[in-house]
Amino acid sequence: MLVPGLIALGMFLFVSFSYYAYQIVYTMNVDTKGREAYVLIPTGATYEQAMDSVEASGVIIDPLSLRFMSKLMDYDKLVKPGRYKLEHGWTNRQLIGVLRLGQQTPLNLTFSNVRLRSQLAAKLATEVEASEQELDSLLSDPAYLKTLGFDTTSVVGMFIPNTYQVYWTITAPELMERMKKEYDRFWNEERKAKAEQLGLTPHQVSTLASIVQAETLKNDEKPRVAGVYLNRLERGMLLQADPTVVFAVRDFTIRRVLNKHLAYDSPYNTYMYKGLPPGPINVPAISSIDAVLNPEKHSYLYFCAKEDFSGYHAFATTMAEHQANARRFHRALNERNIMQ
Repeated sequence: MLVPGLIALGMFLFVSFSYYAYQIVYTMNVDTKGREAYVLIPTGATYEQAMDSVEASGVIIDPLSLRFMSKLMDYDKLVKPGRYKLEHGWTNRQLIGVLRLGQQTPLNLTFSNVRLRSQLAAKLATEVEASEQELDSLLSDPAYLKTLGFDTTSVVGMFIPNTYQVYWTITAPELMERMKKEYDRFWNEERKAKAEQLGLTPHQVSTLASIVQAETLKNDEKPRVAGVYLNRLERGMLLQADPTVVFAVRDFTIRRVLNKHLAYDSPYNTYMYKGLPPGPINVPAISSIDAVLNPEKHSYLYFCAKEDFSGYHAFATTMAEHQANARRFHRALNERNIMQ
């Protein structure tokens, strides 16, 4: 009677193990609860660190079965860094299969509202694995930048604001090279020809575009503002662009440019020095660059913000007309008690 009992026990254990094995391999073990879930596995991460990162995502139903399957699939010997999207309904086998093959999910890299190289490095570092220090080191290296055709004053113009698909593990040099390729692609023959017709290089266009962008957020007004500055450049006039003074002073809280600011000696102070400043004062948007390349043809030489604070500007061809516009705006500033 003992033998049948052992056979029954063996059958029970076999069925139980088979069922558990089936669950480990084929049963859903990722429940995202309707949200997007990602796991970041840094370069050099150990197996334990990788598994801890996966479990920390909060979407694994049975961590023990996942670890068991990962060992069966030799994931402990095949850890690869990356950013991986965890899909709802995945089994252990599907999840580990993606991780061990390093099938990363690309991310959409964007950057805007950046003024300084340091800000650019900090912004990029929040998106990719490369550190702020690594990125800033390249952005501040004159010899390296020269190989790309830029210098420390012009390099922010190499970054054309758009949406780029990259992998999280892209290195700092790889990212710089990618941005240079995108820059070269953006500056096609048509745009180069338009810049040449204006008597400007692409670098100079980016610099002027950054001023236009700092002056107005209204895309429909950018070509008119660009036309003003091109008219002043053509006549050899000082640009007298307030945003360049703010950039020179490095106080981006200034809302009202005063005489003390205008007296600040800097090559970026276009009230003091003729022509364009040494480089862009921000990362100009495509709309700003194209506004410079396709300026509105007019005779305006001056403009100032409208007193209704709409974000639009009042344009003038003469100093007398401009001064009248400026008085209205200054009166509005005083009424709102905006003194600096």
